Amino acid sequence: MARVKIDFSIDTLAEGAGKELIERELSDIFNNINDPNADPTKKRSLIVKVDFIPDADYDEVKASINVSSKLAPAAPVTTKIMTGRDLNTGMIAASELKSGVKGQTYIDEQGDVRTDTGEKVEDIEKKSSKIIDLQEKRG
Repeated sequence: MARVKIDFSIDTLAEGAGKELIERELSDIFNNINDPNADPTKKRSLIVKVDFIPDADYDEVKASINVSSKLAPAAPVTTKIMTGRDLNTGMIAASELKSGVKGQTYIDEQGDVRTDTGEKVEDIEKKSSKIIDLQEKRG
């Protein structure tokens, strides 16, 4: 086999364009590694592909540089949705569970008390005109 003298390097091919492509993908990889929404333990890959296409006379070769990366996907986000049928109307309803526990109220960031589906308790009380006398029920 004939000895070959290679007088170029990947980082200088195409006036450094290959090196720029590699650096761009490396930047994407490290941004992905530091993304709190992606799994930090998943493998990331840098793929560098250089195709060499000779001409018919064997004296010129076209080099095509392709650089890509395989990143970790964003971690899934989960939530709970409550569903059921309204026995009065027959309509099926679905609402996201905001409180964490079905039937439990919670206080939001603004200090408002909300139902388990996120509706303001104050708004519900304003809609209801019926006053409940707890002393009368005690009886």
